[in-house]
Amino acid sequence: MRQSASSNGHRHSGPPLIKADGIWKIFGRNADKVVGTPDADLPRSELRAKTGCVAAVRDVSFDVYPGEVFVVMGLSGSGKSTLVRTLIRLIEPTAGRIELDGRDVTAASHDELLQLRRHTSSMVFQHFGLLAHRTVLDNVAFGLEVQGVSKAQRHARAGEVLKLVGLEDAASQFPSELSGGMQQRVGLARAFAVDPKVLLYDEPFSALDPLIRRDMQDEVIRLQEETGKTTVFITHDLPEALRLGDRIAIMRDGRIVQLGTPEELVGSPADEYVENFVRDIPRSHVLTLRWIMREARAGEEDGPRLDVATTVRNAVPVIASSERPCCAVDDGRIVGVVDKDAVLTAIAGEE
Repeated sequence: MRQSASSNGHRHSGPPLIKADGIWKIFGRNADKVVGTPDADLPRSELRAKTGCVAAVRDVSFDVYPGEVFVVMGLSGSGKSTLVRTLIRLIEPTAGRIELDGRDVTAASHDELLQLRRHTSSMVFQHFGLLAHRTVLDNVAFGLEVQGVSKAQRHARAGEVLKLVGLEDAASQFPSELSGGMQQRVGLARAFAVDPKVLLYDEPFSALDPLIRRDMQDEVIRLQEETGKTTVFITHDLPEALRLGDRIAIMRDGRIVQLGTPEELVGSPADEYVENFVRDIPRSHVLTLRWIMREARAGEEDGPRLDVATTVRNAVPVIASSERPCCAVDDGRIVGVVDKDAVLTAIAGEE
């Protein structure tokens, strides 16, 4: 489980790298006339019957900060993939404003949009889209080739990135000679090669078998920790979202129903829909000492010490073996204590 920047008490410094404000995407004739009317709030089937339009994204707003992994999660048809495509206008939003690295994406010209897609962002899809007739090295270098980078420079950069994803020995092979997991690593390498400020993943691992999928999640975590890339990750899989995300937005019928850290979603679901989503997630695997601690009373600061970001699951052996409450420590300072009662309350309901 990633320990999120948001949930460990860190406050974001500086402006967000992505700002989405009031994003709508409605498919159909006269779609723009639906926004802002009572019809916009109709259930999807009623809206289609009345107007012939389909509301895929409804009034969605969020910020993504530099270095953050922001996960958008929802079931099929929730609008998550449409939303991520509006961020770089692969799908044109019907209404709203999007800023990326300080630039107004919604007002960008065709040429400005091309530059933004080539230099500022990279997208990784479920279907890898590798070029069958090109070597792995040339596949990874393709984005740089589109940018006009010389062959020597792009091959050097592609070689560096292949080493980053552990595929340096496969540089001269062709995609058909690689396993599905290796092909997806090539897709990751191609995205990283152009050194984008933002990485957009659209359900990249959903076609992989569970073991390979877990390996690829590990790879995303490792690459993000090594490079600090700002990431928007789309998934329908809650364990994947909880594992990768600093913050998670859960979508339903085109709207965000809850946006928060993994702890906030599991520890305090916003409604019955989210509660049903997180019901089978072991709370002790997600909640940390920060979530369950209380203020220390006089004489309670001499118990065993654990980092405040320690999960309840990992803290149990220490807390169970001590007669004293455990001290939760943040940057060398005791910020609270956790006793056995708090642990039992936190894991109540787990089977």
